[in-house]
Amino acid sequence: MKKFKRFKTVCVLTLSVFIFSTVLTSCKKNNDDVDQTISQIAVSMKGFSQLEAAAIQGGVAVVLSNKNPAANSNGNFTVFAPTNEAFAKIGLVTPSDLTALQNSFLTNVLLYHVNNGSTLESAFTNGASLPSLLTPTKRIIFRGSDKFVNGSKIIAANVKADNGIVHVIDRVILATGDNIANSTIFFAQGKGFVKPELSFLLEAVLYADLAGALSDATTKYTVFAPTNQAFMDLGKILGVAINQPSDIRKLPKATVQSVLLSHVFNLVSSGVPQTVGKFTSELDAGTITAVNGKPVTLGAYTNGYLTI
Repeated sequence: MKKFKRFKTVCVLTLSVFIFSTVLTSCKKNNDDVDQTISQIAVSMKGFSQLEAAAIQGGVAVVLSNKNPAANSNGNFTVFAPTNEAFAKIGLVTPSDLTALQNSFLTNVLLYHVNNGSTLESAFTNGASLPSLLTPTKRIIFRGSDKFVNGSKIIAANVKADNGIVHVIDRVILATGDNIANSTIFFAQGKGFVKPELSFLLEAVLYADLAGALSDATTKYTVFAPTNQAFMDLGKILGVAINQPSDIRKLPKATVQSVLLSHVFNLVSSGVPQTVGKFTSELDAGTITAVNGKPVTLGAYTNGYLTI
């Protein structure tokens, strides 16, 4: 089983399921006392052109150009705004790259970054859940002197807008609002990114009869989910050609079960309310134990990345 620790390309799914280099300057119009709207900030500030393009394509630019009509919002939104560099980390470098996402998924991704009302940084507490305009909540995480929302670092906070507050983050945060098994199906069927991903993982889960366990709403699993390329690399290690999802079935079922369960963990943070699994920003270097009892070594969490 030691060979299986060579899986290096993974993404993290949890149950339910831009470094900003410019100096933040005043967001006033013509030096008067009128703040810009959130949409106007995205247009006027350097480093947010991709967010502007995404908001237009995803149909939320108009929403963030106006006061929030929701009750108890005082007309405000709170937006966790990814920089251009944040979009680039998931391959979305130019506006044309946004077509790699299904438009409905792009809209939901943007809505996940927004919640009603003005939430200042001073109101954040470690482990607290924040609502979103999408069903899933977001989690505030303290790591030393840094603050994160899910796995994204807050690199500038409390940028005031006429219709709310903007916090700048260094990664795009994603959510499906569904359990691990259904989230895998969602991406494997190309409902998130146009190009299907995790289709090999889906085949492996079905073959290993683990779909039920990964659909259990009572569990709080953290899964390090191997990408399609990771499964193809596994085939090379084992001397078995795995070039399409069905090739997973060339392997003994017990082997596939063991491999998959070595990527599933039941991790709970002491003293932190835990409604889903852990984000990478909550993990430290050391050894964690998979649900099948296999120890897995984690490297240091550095610049938003975690080595397994």
